[in-house]
Amino acid sequence: MGIRKAVLPVAGHGTRVLPATKSIPKELLPVVDRPALQYVVDEALEAGIEHLVFVTGRGKGAIEDYFDEAFELETALAAKASKAEILEQVRKTKLPAGAASFTRQQAPLGLGHAVWCAKDIIGNEPFAVLLPDVIVRAKPSCLAQMVTAYDKAGGNIVAVDPVPEEKVSSYGVIAPKSRDGRLIEMSGMVEKPPREEAPSNLKITGRYILQPEIFGLLEDQGKGAGGEIQLTDAMERLMKKQSFYAYEFEGEEFDCGSKAGYFEAVVAHALENPETADDARDILARYATRG
Repeated sequence: MGIRKAVLPVAGHGTRVLPATKSIPKELLPVVDRPALQYVVDEALEAGIEHLVFVTGRGKGAIEDYFDEAFELETALAAKASKAEILEQVRKTKLPAGAASFTRQQAPLGLGHAVWCAKDIIGNEPFAVLLPDVIVRAKPSCLAQMVTAYDKAGGNIVAVDPVPEEKVSSYGVIAPKSRDGRLIEMSGMVEKPPREEAPSNLKITGRYILQPEIFGLLEDQGKGAGGEIQLTDAMERLMKKQSFYAYEFEGEEFDCGSKAGYFEAVVAHALENPETADDARDILARYATRG
């Protein structure tokens, strides 16, 4: 069965970028002219996802509103011919009827619990998970590359990209077993290993394709790191029963959940956007001279 549905866990508090996220969902922080979450949703849609499942939490109602119709705004823009281009951009943010579901994670019990909250909507079919604070700039999109690999190999797939050896202790990395191009069969995963003990420098990048059997494992998954129900713990259990692969995608990743990563994402996308590229280069050059 193809990958038709995707889970986007958007219930987190965004503690790494407080106080900005005190009243604004971290997923809606702007990256140039659109929220970070829009880039992730666009990636999913490009990969052929037909139904998006947003796992929300308290104070995240603005996310649902963002992807809905903004009648008053659209009416005001439509009344001015000079705003036609802006109106078209606003209309593109609206998801088709029936293409999204919103379910609530009442308590912050971890990524594994957030994914489990989507089980009844996903049903008995393979699905994707996209972490919303990770933007991946790639053509084709990161998830589209993974779907192509999945169509050939099946099983479960996680996206990975290389990091410098001296930074492996900051990430979860995979243990490779064999490799066919960019597709890597895995024998395990290690969370934040010491540099000398790391099985590779390929870190897990916030994109997953998983089989529905993961839900049964998450159902009774005990608490792991940080006292939370961890998705990786359930994945390691599933790996004993099913094939697991890593896909080293072509593209560039931005971690918008950290202040430095968010700043990098804004700069990179400002330099890529034709409307802002020249000004962004001038601004960066001006501040660079200040030391």
